[in-house]
Amino acid sequence: MTNSPKLVTIFGGSGFVGRYIARRMAKQGWRVRVAVRRPNEALFVRGFGAVGQVDPVLANVGNEASVRAMIAGADVVVNCVGTLVESSRQKFEALHHEAAARIARVATEAGVSRLVHISSLSADLESESEYARTKAAGDAAVLAEFPGAVILRPSVIFGPEDEFFNRFALMARFTMVLPLVGAKTLFQPIYVDDVAAAAEMAMTGDAEAGVYELGGPSVHSFRDLMRGMLHVVRRRRALINIPFMFARIDAWFLDMGAAATFGMFTNKILTRDQVRLLRHDTVVGEGARTLSDLGVEATPMEAILESYLYCHRANGQYTAIKESAANLKA
Repeated sequence: MTNSPKLVTIFGGSGFVGRYIARRMAKQGWRVRVAVRRPNEALFVRGFGAVGQVDPVLANVGNEASVRAMIAGADVVVNCVGTLVESSRQKFEALHHEAAARIARVATEAGVSRLVHISSLSADLESESEYARTKAAGDAAVLAEFPGAVILRPSVIFGPEDEFFNRFALMARFTMVLPLVGAKTLFQPIYVDDVAAAAEMAMTGDAEAGVYELGGPSVHSFRDLMRGMLHVVRRRRALINIPFMFARIDAWFLDMGAAATFGMFTNKILTRDQVRLLRHDTVVGEGARTLSDLGVEATPMEAILESYLYCHRANGQYTAIKESAANLKA
């Protein structure tokens, strides 16, 4: 008689990071329960495994009964829930702190063997950013409720579905100037599948409980990251640093404009909290446990960016052909 496959519940499993974790666990032969707000928009995850292996299920992390139903029977739980921008229904405190604590407490009560929590390298209880404070509060709550949890804190994450490089590459298609808030701020970008690999090791390996800071193999300023992106998309654009004082004013007007719509629209351009966040570097700290401690080798940006940013080039996938033709003529 063979043992039945293990079951993992991934809260936010259809999101940017969650989908990569779901795919990896499906390849491992696990059953994957993808707990999401809109299962009809997450049907693509079914293709990660055999029929019935990966199942998107309606879940509400703000509801105790819903969380219990999603965790029931699971061997491992992963929490990928989070947001960079608040909306009328998605608040930092509710998602990053309260929901994280709820998931960890219910997981403990249900006898779950392992819990992996995806946080952020920005997490800081003393930060002026509410995003950073609530992330840190959530981390502390998770370890208090589930002392054996593994918390992963990645720097800015890049990959085909990212909202970082893709966002600015799209802007570069329509404007000759890219405004940067915090052009000198440092980041240590990490490939999304490396984060998923770290989560996989935390679930299947012998990772010690606690916090791991995840960053790529190199550190870059915001300005240098944009220069690299522009090189990949073959565009020349002026990079203009916006002083924080002026950025705060712009963000205030954008936030007030969104508030005037009574929640009908969300400010996804620049918020005051994002300005606060951009004042601080997002790099792995000295002495922290890192990706290598989980047995994962970081993937360089240069090996990945061109594989998905090519669509933002003037000639798209045919750029290389046209460049080769131009060299022949020369």
